[in-house]
Amino acid sequence: MLKFQFLRIVSVLILIYFGSFMARADVPGANSAAKILTERIGNYRALSSTRPGVSTDLAEHQASHDEARKDARDLNAIGSKDSAAGRMYGSGTGEKFFLQLTKTSSDSHAYALLTNRGPELGKSALTETVSFGELGTASITVPGRVLFCKGSVFVVVSGPDGETGEPAAMVAFARAFADTLPAGENSVPVLVQHLPDWQNAKVHAAYSVTLEGLKASTQSQPVLDSLSFEGGAEAVVANYGPSQFVIVEFTTPQLASDNDSKILAKIQELRNQAKPVPTAYRRVGNYAVFVFNAPNEQTANQLIEQVKYEQVVQWLGDNPYWLRDAQRRYTETMLGTFVSVVKASGLAAVLCFGIGGFFGALLFTRRRAQQAAQRAYSDAGGMMRLNIDELSAETDPSRLLGPGKN
Repeated sequence: MLKFQFLRIVSVLILIYFGSFMARADVPGANSAAKILTERIGNYRALSSTRPGVSTDLAEHQASHDEARKDARDLNAIGSKDSAAGRMYGSGTGEKFFLQLTKTSSDSHAYALLTNRGPELGKSALTETVSFGELGTASITVPGRVLFCKGSVFVVVSGPDGETGEPAAMVAFARAFADTLPAGENSVPVLVQHLPDWQNAKVHAAYSVTLEGLKASTQSQPVLDSLSFEGGAEAVVANYGPSQFVIVEFTTPQLASDNDSKILAKIQELRNQAKPVPTAYRRVGNYAVFVFNAPNEQTANQLIEQVKYEQVVQWLGDNPYWLRDAQRRYTETMLGTFVSVVKASGLAAVLCFGIGGFFGALLFTRRRAQQAAQRAYSDAGGMMRLNIDELSAETDPSRLLGPGKN
């Protein structure tokens, strides 16, 4: 009887243990962000435990800081995230930093979280302080906070209880943490690189992975209500003077075609209702390109014409056209080898003719000078002769033998 009860107790404990394990496993990515926040980051050590859900934790940690609570709402509104966590760290000199981390589903999601900090940071601050390649993909430094994204991770470093803190110290801590993160693609999303003059435009461009984020960046243009971000569409917004430029990328030609039809119908509907419409709109490949508030339609079309859609085809399985691709690569390789050989041969011939011509001309000039210096005819080609027949006059009297002496 006692043995039977013992077995029942053990069985219940095992069920409870595995039940709790399965419950934790049912939450995908629940601890992925918390695992990144280790006990030590370089010379900094953790001063608190890791709390999952950075948005809630940050709002509680800085209850009197309205801006922090707004950050917490934006983390859920701008892009989807896998998990989030926050933790307090301190240095050996007594400095304290609160690190909030969001582990997103892709690099572009993390980049969207960073670039959509414009409304609360201020457009001017975003434009003047954004940098690329120093702390991950991109970073922003403003009084009291350092924000950066690296790979699929978005990070905000701030002082405790909303304190401003020393900017250099926060940047040093942020860099120490950034060095522990994987690099990911380590570049801005490809869609940003398709903006006109993207090297300058990327400084103030806002990236979005949701329709709500795009509307927030464009002040809710009515035509955008016709868009659908189903299938993982992404968008980028940039300003060119008074013109606001928007590119929305759809993942398949079918989605691009469906949204194009809806957009054209919506534009016609807005015109009939005398409501604002884009200055210009055009579909470019899988892109839907808008220009708002441009001075005129010609200026808007000039911006759109600078957008080039580069199609990339990736086979999920084996490429059925592998033989054609192999032949093309072979032809390109052989053609490149032939061109290289012709170039090398031509260069060698030019060098040989050039060097030979130079030394030949030098020798020819020297022999001409020797002939010009010769006063009498010589049948020895200018070489020394004995002059036994006394046909050649001696030009140097000092070398003549005097009359014989008895």
